Amino acid sequence: MTEPERPTLAELRTIDLFDEISDEEVERWRAVAVIREVPAGTVISEAGPSGASEFILLLDGIVQGLVVEAGRVEPVTRQVAPTWMGAIPVLTETGFAGQMVADTDVRLAVVGAEDFIQLILSERPVHRKVMRAIRPVASRIAAREQTRERLASLGTMSAGLAHELNNPAAAARRAASDLAEALDVLASTIGVFVESGIEREEAEQLVAMQREAMERAASRSALSALEAADAEDELLGRLERLGISEPWRLTEPRAAAGVDGEWLSPVEQLAGPGAGAAVSGVAASLTAQGMAAQISESTDRMGKLVKAIKAYAFMDRGELVETDVHEGLETTLTVLNHKLKHTSIEVQRDYDKTLPKITLLGSELNQVWTNLLANAIEALGDTGTITVSTERDGVCVKVGIADDGPGIPEEIRDRVFDPFFTTKGVGEGTGLGLDTARRIVTERLNGSIAFESEPGRTVFYVWLPLDGTPTTGGSRTAVGGAQEPPSGR
Repeated sequence: MTEPERPTLAELRTIDLFDEISDEEVERWRAVAVIREVPAGTVISEAGPSGASEFILLLDGIVQGLVVEAGRVEPVTRQVAPTWMGAIPVLTETGFAGQMVADTDVRLAVVGAEDFIQLILSERPVHRKVMRAIRPVASRIAAREQTRERLASLGTMSAGLAHELNNPAAAARRAASDLAEALDVLASTIGVFVESGIEREEAEQLVAMQREAMERAASRSALSALEAADAEDELLGRLERLGISEPWRLTEPRAAAGVDGEWLSPVEQLAGPGAGAAVSGVAASLTAQGMAAQISESTDRMGKLVKAIKAYAFMDRGELVETDVHEGLETTLTVLNHKLKHTSIEVQRDYDKTLPKITLLGSELNQVWTNLLANAIEALGDTGTITVSTERDGVCVKVGIADDGPGIPEEIRDRVFDPFFTTKGVGEGTGLGLDTARRIVTERLNGSIAFESEPGRTVFYVWLPLDGTPTTGGSRTAVGGAQEPPSGR
């Protein structure tokens, strides 16, 4: 078997990583490093969730670091030899956040992950230099990804708001259009009455009958589909005999109001030649009444949505707020409703309404609910049940978000809260959703978070202190069963 090519001692000495160690110690690196010649344009490492297997010493050439987001390629780093790279993904076992591509022909010396870890742990100067270099890099990456996570949360909120507002806005727009047509009919009815020679006394009786029809419509319960069809068929024949244009457009509102043949007979006698206009006017009044109610309902719905978004973002409030956890859960469900609309997913609630309000950073807590609920929805796909529960647990409020999906695979349960860990495809997730939830709960809200998972049931638990006192245990991930709930300090 051919011995792999190794870098020379002189080549390794050009890299600042080895400035503080002896030639003998550098020889240990040389013994495990393997030379690799890479032509320009070649992808050296791919983005992905799996752990990196190599630490790279760049001996000659230039390497470009790229991030792939939603199909777009964005350059983020430029490494010029002699230097080193790849320490963060090897040490964190998370894989590269982006691609590393040879910008020119390059000469590399690669060290396996296990060899790299053993060497830096045994050579303190190298370890110190690696940690000093990767700390600011890791901070920048984390800050960048957290910004993306916040923007993703904002995108979820805005998409939900736009989707939810569209339906009542469209309904109000249609109702306004129908209302305008009804008002035109009402305006022309008076002219027809004058032309038909209807006397004042007869006109007063017709107006009284119109009011009666509107009162019937306001108080009458909805007809069944069969009853409505029969009533409309009976009316249609009478309206056709009156010579009303497009009579089918008038049958539905009058049938719903209980306007039948018995009601029409005196109208025909009172209005004479103007009977058609009188009937059309009543229909227009009923339509206008219904459209006004629909506009009111639609605008009320829009107002409630805006209120929910305001509550979700905790606008117009100080940073610390006194909040009911149920309000935050409900507003988050409202924001995420567009993800549920075209599915068969059922949301069940098991709330302890006796729980007191708690003082905390409310908008950040809603980000926790967003991440946990969105994950549950994605885990279920198109069908299943999400159960949201609250209860008092010692000195804490305990919130559970459960789904009856396939569960979290056992081999990744220990890593679900790790930064940058994701099971989604490249560009689809930052791997910071659950890490963000963990940090908000444990570091910002003095709470604890844990989960239990098995096929057919996954539950994430969040404990929040009632009095703001930090809970013990921090972030706890439970495999197969949640650990004991936290207690006060």
